[in-house]
Order: sequence, then structure tokens, then C-alpha cells
Amino acid sequence: MTDISPTAGMQPPSTKRLLVSTLAAVAVAIILLVTAILPAQYGIDPTGAGRLMGLTSLSSSGTRTFEITDVIGGNEILRTVEIPDAGEPTPLPNPGIFQESATPARTDTLRVPIGPFEETEVKVVMSEGKMILFSWEVDRGNIYSDYHGHDPALGSAFWVRYREQMEGSGGEGSLVAPFGGEHGWYWVNYNEFPVVVTLTVEGFHDGLVDYGIF
Repeated sequence: MTDISPTAGMQPPSTKRLLVSTLAAVAVAIILLVTAILPAQYGIDPTGAGRLMGLTSLSSSGTRTFEITDVIGGNEILRTVEIPDAGEPTPLPNPGIFQESATPARTDTLRVPIGPFEETEVKVVMSEGKMILFSWEVDRGNIYSDYHGHDPALGSAFWVRYREQMEGSGGEGSLVAPFGGEHGWYWVNYNEFPVVVTLTVEGFHDGLVDYGIF
């Protein structure tokens, strides 16, 4: 019976041949590491071959990331952005944090008398992304306050609340309008005596709307 196995008549490689093959493979790996992988991945070019082949430029084009907070809406959400090459600005996750204005900032002060158990509402008309600083105070006692905003174009059912005070004598802060529309205060004087609320608004807005006593 004839032996037709693949190893028939073949001699196993000698130890010398195995050693030579192994050394050759290691040598090729080292050459690739020094001339290609190190220059391309890490910018390390001990032989200069990586520069000649244009591989060192690849290591400088990689991007890094860092976290930046979106300061207009969703402040609790961190965006991840890429840091570009040197000399180029890092893109803003929300470029709306800068709003150029064709007109200077304005300051408006309004005194609002509110009788016992009466209620009223004052709004600031703002475009989306514009910013105001505000402060208000009542001359005596405490009153109810609801600071909120709505877009009249979407109807009375749409509104958002920024802060509610069941009782308070004033407040101050800032607002970047999350949408265009009216943003302001609903006050209720639950006292048995009249009060006067003094409101001051500074910033880039289009004026105040006093809805009067309800």
C-alpha cells in the first residue's frame, strides 16, 4: 500500500533553519516598528525614514477631546468636542453663547403698585439667545412670585417656569432666553395692605410689557 500522506518523504526542518526563520521574522518586525509604526503612531523617528515617507505627519493629526459645558440650555449636559491642530480654535458646542447686537444694552425700571389681594404680570420681550440681568423688590411684606416665559405664537398653553417663590420680598439674577417671546413675573399680593414692586432690567431686550392689575 502506497503512503500518500503530506509528510511522506519530507524531512522536518532543522533547528538551524527554524532559528534563522525566527530571527528573520523578528528582524522584519523590528524594521517595521522603527521605520513605520513608531513614526506614524507616536512621532518617534530614529532612522529618519518615517519623515522621508511622510509618516511622522500622521502622528500629529490625531485629535484629543475634552468636555465643555453648554451654557445655553441643558447646562447639565456635557458635550465632547475635538481639539484641532495648533493654531485653530476649538469649535463651540453651542455657538449661541455669543450674541452680537446691533443696538446697545438698555436699562428699564418699572414701579408696579399692587393692592391687597390683587395680582399682576410684567414681561420682558426678548429674542432667542439674548441676555438680561434683573432685580426686583417689594417695599414691604412678602408676596407670591412666579418667574416664567412663554412664546405667544405657540398659544397660552405653552410656558416654562424658571423660579417660583411662594413668599418673598425680591429676587435677582440673569436669563438667557431659551426661545423668543415674553419672559417675566406673575406677582400676587396676598397681604391686607398695598405694596409697590420695583423692577429693574438691564441687557439686550426689546422692552417691558405691563399687563396691569387682574
